[in-house]
Amino acid sequence: MTEEINTDILVIGSGIGGLYFAIHMADYARVTIITKKESSTSNTNWAQGGIAATIDTNDSAELHIADTLDAGAGLCNRAMVSLMVHEGPQHIERLRELGVNFTTSERDQLHLGKEGGHSRSRIVHAQDLTGREVETALLNRINSHPNITLLEHHFAIELLTEHHLGIKTNDITCYGAYVLDSIQRRPKKILAKITMVASGGLGHVYPYTTNPDIATGDGVAMAYRAGAEIANMEFIQFHPTALYHPKAKSFLISEAVRGFGGILKLKNGQEFMHKYDKRQNLAPRDIVARAIDSEIKKSGEECVFLDMTHIDPEKTKEHFPNIYETCLSFGIDMTREMIPVVPAAHYACGGIRTDERGRTTINRLYACGESSCTGVHGANRLASNSLLEALVFAWKSHLDIREEMLLPHNAIDFPDWDDTGTVNPEEWILVSHNKREAQQVMNDYVGIVRSDLRLQRAKRRIDFLKEETEAYYKKTKITTQILELRNIIKVASLIIESAIKRRESRGLHYTTDYPQKDDRHFLGDTVLRSF
Repeated sequence: MTEEINTDILVIGSGIGGLYFAIHMADYARVTIITKKESSTSNTNWAQGGIAATIDTNDSAELHIADTLDAGAGLCNRAMVSLMVHEGPQHIERLRELGVNFTTSERDQLHLGKEGGHSRSRIVHAQDLTGREVETALLNRINSHPNITLLEHHFAIELLTEHHLGIKTNDITCYGAYVLDSIQRRPKKILAKITMVASGGLGHVYPYTTNPDIATGDGVAMAYRAGAEIANMEFIQFHPTALYHPKAKSFLISEAVRGFGGILKLKNGQEFMHKYDKRQNLAPRDIVARAIDSEIKKSGEECVFLDMTHIDPEKTKEHFPNIYETCLSFGIDMTREMIPVVPAAHYACGGIRTDERGRTTINRLYACGESSCTGVHGANRLASNSLLEALVFAWKSHLDIREEMLLPHNAIDFPDWDDTGTVNPEEWILVSHNKREAQQVMNDYVGIVRSDLRLQRAKRRIDFLKEETEAYYKKTKITTQILELRNIIKVASLIIESAIKRRESRGLHYTTDYPQKDDRHFLGDTVLRSF
């Protein structure tokens, strides 16, 4: 018999969006948070740069909005961008009240960094470990709140909807989720009045990523299978500067390093960004990533380099202590030698489509953070807008749900998880091989530069892997590895399908068959739904 847990609010994920939402929701309801690894394992914890906010007197909301719209290449939802930017500063103050210690200047004012695509210094940060600082403060508050239960090593399998009762309807409602307790190796059923998907990114759809191992697109895959609308999946942001080292696991060299004066160069010391954009090293990420990709392909080298040697070594160490120490651990002294870097999958601008209150197209299902698509990023995310977006729309969701919680909710009895006829997995080689193959297909054919031919090849291969994996999933007892593989392949197919639909180059989606933006036949958002 499947263990059943009843709660008011189910939060799937423990990044900044899910934790911030849970903290504010817990004053009104019982909240259960599930996370598939340890609670601190999230994209938030790895975020180095910071949070963009218009705080400085030399800055303005209008400038921040303009920078965001410019980066988004004509696809941003202006109203959502305006909402995010205008409400951002108040959430910086809320984080400080929750115990987040941001870096301050000599006058005890917030120190504001500058990153690519920003016309002003507006990045609030905690040295170069902003995500870790925010995550630690929020977890401390979570762990001390009596209305919050945090379940580690619990992997959401599927969202509970009418379809699990054999009821076919387009007016879908979410009632919680089936969940795998990966320590006890048994499924559970969590019934909730409201479900928030805040499960983070999908970087591990690709072999080279700045994301932690948990970023396998689980929330997007689950929501799509449940019938939610998914939008703009073709826009995958490749961070231009991940540390190139066989043991570094694509460690991120923050964009703030270039904002501080770092210069991209070839192996021979020659600069090259002036050939691609007038903003040179501070151009938006898509431009910088394509420039590096182009230079690597032209030179035949495996990487390019980021040069900080012309900057006062003590200032470099002061501003980037974690990056300095990490590079040093790999034998690279960034104050004396150039840092080898390559682009790596970093952030998804698309996801589960939501409105301004975080509501998805499924009743009682909300989404926030990188799992969601609010429309603020458009075709390319402006640096450090991601944590800001998560804060603002998690807050908006909590306000909406405070009203929703007052409405009556019908309890429905869902069946136990049925694994009748399944066997324990024996052929692990199939799971590991299919994962590697899917990642390599995405890297080779659906990376920084695409074409119709590459996308069609990718579709054929991913379709075959999907068919093979689904057959294996149906006959095998579930494990974390099988669930992740299934989600990676589903998300890969969504990225490919969206990319095929967009017959132009815009923002992060660049195709050699349609190398220009096509504003005359503007597609708008690419929206996918399973039924």
